[in-house]
Amino acid sequence: MRLIGLEFFAVAPPPPGWGGRHWQIVRLTTDDGITGLGEVYASAVGVRAMQAVIEDVFARHMEGESPENIELMFRRVYSSGFTQRPDPTVIGAFAGLEMACWDILGKARDRPVWALLGGRMNDEVRAYTYLYPEPHHDPDLFWIDPDMAGEAAAARVAAGWTAVKFDPAGPYTIRGGHMPGRRDIALSAAFCTAIRAAVGDAADLLFGTHGQFIPGGAIRLAKAIEPADPLWFEEPVPPDDFPALAAVARATSIPVATGERLTTKAEFAAALAHGARILQPALGRAGGIWEAKKIAVLAEAAGAQIAPHLYAGPVEWAANLHLAVSCPNILMVEAIESGFHDALVTGRPRVEAGFVAAPAGPGLGIELNDAVAAAHPVTADRLHLEMQEAPCDWVNGNRFAGGSAD
Repeated sequence: MRLIGLEFFAVAPPPPGWGGRHWQIVRLTTDDGITGLGEVYASAVGVRAMQAVIEDVFARHMEGESPENIELMFRRVYSSGFTQRPDPTVIGAFAGLEMACWDILGKARDRPVWALLGGRMNDEVRAYTYLYPEPHHDPDLFWIDPDMAGEAAAARVAAGWTAVKFDPAGPYTIRGGHMPGRRDIALSAAFCTAIRAAVGDAADLLFGTHGQFIPGGAIRLAKAIEPADPLWFEEPVPPDDFPALAAVARATSIPVATGERLTTKAEFAAALAHGARILQPALGRAGGIWEAKKIAVLAEAAGAQIAPHLYAGPVEWAANLHLAVSCPNILMVEAIESGFHDALVTGRPRVEAGFVAAPAGPGLGIELNDAVAAAHPVTADRLHLEMQEAPCDWVNGNRFAGGSAD
């Protein structure tokens, strides 16, 4: 069995675009006709440039190879160009292609991917959701209104969710770590207070920041939200500043989480060594399913847990779930329950009352709906997510509209 074909699908989800402006899905084919799906989350270049990288990685390092030889292909990619270091774009390209290999292997053996990763440790996996506006909410004011956030959290708990995530402490700026405005700190504390009052002890609060603060600013913010007892403080400092991560971890009682922008076990090992207690690999960027399994093992040995990140499409979601089913130290998985995620693939695992059952089908258990993908092409030359150039607004405050496409 050899890899012989690659197809690339760039899909733009319709508004409000939960999951980003576009999803990059690949389908590999073997010489005996088995196909497998994967998803690339790397997003630092445009779609067409990323397609060229994906095609180059496949042709240079994978075409003609057995899909079983995942470790060999990873080492080729990791060492490409005499680098031997994490490269988020190249490793991201490989990550999606690697997912597709696991899908093929599971189909060839008529077994779910989790069965090839050590078996079913968990019959079901806890899931969490980002807080999005309810139908009656003002979609612009929602992101700066603690009462609306509390209502949304209460609605999610009523539907069975036991954890909700929110990130009111913008802005997300290219200017690196900054000191949060006092308005942002006060708003963050108000969000935590309102959401905790709305859900009581029925749900955990997951506080995100997307890596925009210097250590002193992150520590000030952490102390302001500590009374609401969040389960985690996500990416408090820029992702490549591990000493800053350690400083924050030492100064707060909230477990520090990080990982959506890290790649390979090398960077995750550094995060663990500097105080991260919850690792959040995005499988379409971190290196794929096998690399994420290694990251989970590193975390287990360090007394840490994993919570795979998802701000992408339904293929990465399926890969996250298969990994989670196999891991004893899984905390929860991030979920996006939207109609378009359901429409784009058949067999997508669904969250029921806050939990998702271990998939039963072979491979990843999903198939792409080519007609839906073709009906939603990428037309705008925008990146999956973009950061603003303007600095923190110290006068009017800041907001972040949940990553929705605009």
